[in-house]
Amino acid sequence: MQIAIALYERFTVLDAIGPYQTLYGLPGAETVFVAEKAGPVRDDGGNLSLLAEKTFDEVRRPDIVVVPGGPGQSDQMENEALLGWLRAVDATTTWTTSVCTGSLALAAAGLLKGRRATSHWLALTELDRLGVRSTGERVVFDGKYVTAAGVSAGIDMGLTLAGKIAGDEHAQTVQLLTEYDPQPPYDAGSPEKAPAHIVARFRDGSRFDQ
Repeated sequence: MQIAIALYERFTVLDAIGPYQTLYGLPGAETVFVAEKAGPVRDDGGNLSLLAEKTFDEVRRPDIVVVPGGPGQSDQMENEALLGWLRAVDATTTWTTSVCTGSLALAAAGLLKGRRATSHWLALTELDRLGVRSTGERVVFDGKYVTAAGVSAGIDMGLTLAGKIAGDEHAQTVQLLTEYDPQPPYDAGSPEKAPAHIVARFRDGSRFDQ
């Protein structure tokens, strides 16, 4: 089983690392970071890079694809190197997945047309414009397409998918060993719970590029 995590400049690290951490231990799994060009790919903070070991051309039949989000996603919406690769490999994937605004790239590739999907809360309107039935749920399954909401939801997506592939006990073991037991110091993790003035600050933007 090959798991391919797509990278592009200005991706959000946790979008990629959350699923990596929860999926790489699947029985028989090989995980590869892949990009248009092999080499280091810089994150949205500009201070950290992940190494893309292979190019899109070198990874043709992954079983699982993960597309992270991030500010750089907006530059990928017409990038055929990524979108064409997504369409090509989707023909044979078992699972095609995304985290945060990675679902916008899946939608731009035409893979989510008419399907239910989620994304970062600031990007749900854009999903609708792309012909997707957006939902604010944290993890959404629609056939083989699995989308996660913003950033940290990629951990939940990875655990849920790991459970479906390898069974509940495997996923529970991963959760235990990563000590994923959220107890956040603030109850501000969704627009329904965060202070209204903070939510408004970001809703005032015309597009998701934070």
